[in-house]
Amino acid sequence: MLLVLCVDLDDDIGRKTGFDTPVVGREACEAAAVALATADPEDSDVNVLFQGTHLYDRLASEGEAVEVAAITGNAKADVSANREVGDELDRVLAGLATGESVSVIIVTDGAQDESVIPVIRSRVPVDGVRRVVVRQAQDLESMYYTIKQVLNDPETRGTILIPLGILLLIYPLVAVADLLGLPGSILGVLSAMLGLYVLFRGLGLETTVDEYAERGRQLLYTGRVTLITYVVAAALLFIGGVGGLEALERARVGTTLGTGGVIAALVYGAIQWFAAAGITSSLGQITDEYLAGRFEWRYLNAPFYVVSIAVVLHAVSAFVLGYRDLPYVAIALTVGTLLGLASTLVFAIAESRIDRRAEPT
Repeated sequence: MLLVLCVDLDDDIGRKTGFDTPVVGREACEAAAVALATADPEDSDVNVLFQGTHLYDRLASEGEAVEVAAITGNAKADVSANREVGDELDRVLAGLATGESVSVIIVTDGAQDESVIPVIRSRVPVDGVRRVVVRQAQDLESMYYTIKQVLNDPETRGTILIPLGILLLIYPLVAVADLLGLPGSILGVLSAMLGLYVLFRGLGLETTVDEYAERGRQLLYTGRVTLITYVVAAALLFIGGVGGLEALERARVGTTLGTGGVIAALVYGAIQWFAAAGITSSLGQITDEYLAGRFEWRYLNAPFYVVSIAVVLHAVSAFVLGYRDLPYVAIALTVGTLLGLASTLVFAIAESRIDRRAEPT
């Protein structure tokens, strides 16, 4: 049995005529076509419905077992619309009183409605697709839909429009830079922007950047303390990097450093700032966990662990550079180890006792 299936993905039939969908049967489809033509003579789905009834008449005259139906999605014309089309098709197939196998001929008005073909094919064999367009504009809707899809797809939009936008900005920015006497620098900035974009696309880092941007947006709107502490920690890390470079320059005065000495100098100058960044960010995270009702005592170990590691690294780097002697390193290692062990034991005991008190008697 052949089923002539008229597809209206954005539900013009239901929204403009008030017809309940799916519409099954020749008379019902013809009535829906007349009602839609009366409500909106310019709607291309009118042609789809009339084409469906025309195909029904032709196939029936040839002795085919045939039925015609119109199924719709919703006004969003997205994934939810595809699902509604699938649901309506299931209802149509369930209502066909036939023991024969059913295949369909799909009738659409353009590429947008044809995006639902995989949904239909997953349920019933497709014998053909008939696209109905106005003769004076054969490819107009398909071209419009293709352009619309390109602009709506974030990946395609970023791939095409961002480099195009940078290229279009070259002339006005170069003109402004020329007025300011900075032509070389502006070209360097534009080249750097385009190079960074290509690098990000090549390495696939855009997804990671988008995830961090979305996470930052959520932190901003949910009032998370970590947003502030992360910014402060980033500033401390930057200061620590500068401090490490300054320590390296001081250590190089009058001597030649090997690889170990360079690393030790960088660590020696940066470790206190890095430790401050770690403590700041961990305290922000602990505060957020407390406010969210997920606080656990072992979370308090984090700042103490950071201090322990910082003490050890500071002592070792100072010893490598010759700023401290071996007993100082031994004391620092002992203090760092004991601090980490003590915090672990104290907070584990506190957590176990509090949990024991919270248990019902």
